[in-house]
Amino acid sequence: MTPQPSPVFTQLHSLMTRTVLFIFSFLLANMAFGQSFEQLEQQLKAASTPKEKMTLNYQLATEYLKKDAKKAADYAKAAHQKAVELKNNGMAAEASYLVARAYARTNDDRNEDIWLGTSTKFAMQANDADLIIRTVDQRSRLLKKEGNERKALQVVQEAFDYFSKKGGKGISEMQAQYEVLKNQLEREKSQLEGEMRLLEREKKQLEGEIGVVKRDKEVVSTERDILKEDKTLLTERQRELESEKQMVEAEVSKKEERIQAVSSERAKALYLAEVSRRLVDSLEARQALDSLALQQKDLALENAELAQERGKYIIYLLGIAAIFTILLAIAFFLRYQAKKKSSNQLAKQNKIIEEERQRSDELLYNIMPVEVAKELKEKGSATARQFPEATILFTDFKNFTTIAETLTPTQLVNELNECFRAFDHIISQHTGIEKIKTIGDAYLCASGLVGHKTVPKGIVQAALDMQEFLDDHKAEKMRKGLPYFEARIGLHTGPIVAGVVGFKKFAYDIWGDTVNIAARMEQQCEPGRVNISETTYGLVKYDFNCQSRGKIPVKNKGEMEMYYVKGKI
Repeated sequence: MTPQPSPVFTQLHSLMTRTVLFIFSFLLANMAFGQSFEQLEQQLKAASTPKEKMTLNYQLATEYLKKDAKKAADYAKAAHQKAVELKNNGMAAEASYLVARAYARTNDDRNEDIWLGTSTKFAMQANDADLIIRTVDQRSRLLKKEGNERKALQVVQEAFDYFSKKGGKGISEMQAQYEVLKNQLEREKSQLEGEMRLLEREKKQLEGEIGVVKRDKEVVSTERDILKEDKTLLTERQRELESEKQMVEAEVSKKEERIQAVSSERAKALYLAEVSRRLVDSLEARQALDSLALQQKDLALENAELAQERGKYIIYLLGIAAIFTILLAIAFFLRYQAKKKSSNQLAKQNKIIEEERQRSDELLYNIMPVEVAKELKEKGSATARQFPEATILFTDFKNFTTIAETLTPTQLVNELNECFRAFDHIISQHTGIEKIKTIGDAYLCASGLVGHKTVPKGIVQAALDMQEFLDDHKAEKMRKGLPYFEARIGLHTGPIVAGVVGFKKFAYDIWGDTVNIAARMEQQCEPGRVNISETTYGLVKYDFNCQSRGKIPVKNKGEMEMYYVKGKI
């Protein structure tokens, strides 16, 4: 008799088949995703135009950058070569930057610096302000790490000259590109969150299907218990038949004893009759026993076949369950890897956004005081403030127009940049001094732009340091037979108003009569000296040796007391 599969088993088998096909399809999709490198290389071999080869080489370099830096560098160099042949400066710059990143992964600082320089050159030709800033920043940090401060300064100076010619357009483009990148990253973040929610729903669906499998397993276990009860009933019936057989044999034995008590003839006749009857009963009993044995044999055979069928079903079910568990574990592992990769990518993108935000903040803090910059970021505008006792410093170069006529435009800008960079460094060494702006060859800074009054010792000392720098600069230029700058410096202390004006190219500036008087102090000063007003003298006379100049006529102000600062006491 051939066993037929139960309906429960048929339903379970169908469910397991659908689940295995779903997981197998998922694994095939993941394997297809992993073949992107081979597909790109096949496409590169089949490419016929230089533009296609350039694009495919760049894509392969980007993919290999995370796994094999050497291959990434080779493919990026090939993309750079094709971009140069096609005169595509933008792609040439990007490919050069990718080569530099590949060398950075192998700690090859020399080749990284060379390719960063190449990327900067092509980025300037392509007017890619964002890439210029990234390459210059990375290259200057690399040179500073090697201790080559002079070359790092030269790299930054070249970028400064480039942006000076562009009139600040590159920085505006960098801000626009930063906003585009930020919006793109936000969209990718939302897409990743949607995929995570889809994974959660698939996980719940798989858990529901596992519950159905468990319930079907419990039904099979219940049928097995019923078969055990049937076997127990058959065993009890067999015991009852054995008991009846023993009772028949006992009766036969009693009747034999009674036959012995009668006469031999009657006993013989009775004995023969009894023997005949016993033979008949024995035959009937044997037939009953044979029939019972046959039934027991059939029952045992059915039990064995049923047990064999159930054993096969259980083994098959356990095998499918084991395969399903393994495939489910593989699926969860692959999903975990994909989720981990997405999380890492999202973390890197968030890190890039944070670095760009910090650079923007640093640029803003260099333009205006930190408190004003924070207020401008939070509110979109800054409140004008009045300071009752601020000290203003004005500088101006003697015979600037005459000297400028003897220099080329590049030499003139380089000279001014050298002097103003030195002034920037000097005021950064003294707490509380803010650079306001430069006006042509004039330099304007101020101290006391805080909520409480301060003694202007720092800004007076900064003025002396500026003249000391110009004296050394003058000596070097005279030794080389070159023209040099001499400056007049004037200071005055009084109330001012400070605030931010403008919308696109906003600027932090100061206003008030104090600013005008500081300019008059500079105009009435001799080259190479520091001239201060009577108000400023009253605040620093115990810290500096000052020489009184008496009252000197000042335009629109009458006569004013002035003092030359000679040095510290």
